[in-house]
Amino acid sequence: MRSLRLAILLLLAGAAQAPAAPRPAARPDPVVPSTASRMAMLPAGSYRPLYAPVGKPRIRVAAFALDREPVSRGDFLSFVSRQPEWQRGRVRPIFADSRYLADWPGALDAGDAGALRRPVTQVSWFAARAYCASLGKRLPSVDEWEYAAAASERSADASADPTFRARLLALYGAMRGPASTARGFANVYGVRALHGVVWEWTLDFNSVVLDDDSRATGSGADARDRHLYCASSSIGATDPSDYAAFLRHAVRAGLGARSTTSSVGFRCAADAPVS
Repeated sequence: MRSLRLAILLLLAGAAQAPAAPRPAARPDPVVPSTASRMAMLPAGSYRPLYAPVGKPRIRVAAFALDREPVSRGDFLSFVSRQPEWQRGRVRPIFADSRYLADWPGALDAGDAGALRRPVTQVSWFAARAYCASLGKRLPSVDEWEYAAAASERSADASADPTFRARLLALYGAMRGPASTARGFANVYGVRALHGVVWEWTLDFNSVVLDDDSRATGSGADARDRHLYCASSSIGATDPSDYAAFLRHAVRAGLGARSTTSSVGFRCAADAPVS
């Protein structure tokens, strides 16, 4: 598993970008289409998690709504304009690290029209959660996100398809910071760019913890957590060959709620469609 960890570190390092120099003053915002109100309704179903509780190889997921695309820089600009406490330079350090929105030219300048269409990154979990709440939404759970992400253009569950898995690994390997959502495909539910554009925050991203000590096997640990150790992270996995799922879990485990990176964005979810 050392090679897997090294690959993850290299992947994240390749995605890092130097922050742009701040401009002296903000300029008028170009008018771009908003992605904030476009959601897809996903039916109830189940998916196979990377680590499953004993006797439960699949996890049930209730019906929910999910944004069709990641939240854009333009959408997030509208949010910080309405709620200035989330602007760069004003956000409390407890809620975001020093790289928060560092790639924006200014506190109220998210870039040109092309930049405003790209997914917003360098936002913390706290900021992503606040954005969703401002629209009456929430972040998706890990189970909801993985359930949606298992779908291809033609199948609601392509997670066991070798071709689909290889495609995801190729998309992940090509990630070099936030890109146009056109790089990602729209799955059978109409949800676009879940893979290969940015990693995405989930509500319970820190429910999976990696531990360097493979001997730490407390009897009270959840089955999905206690196998996530460096030396034995493939032991107990529902499918040790699902490398794309290992990458997603490792990225989540490397984040803190204050973390902001150029490779992590988000989208919102809801229990029912939000008009």
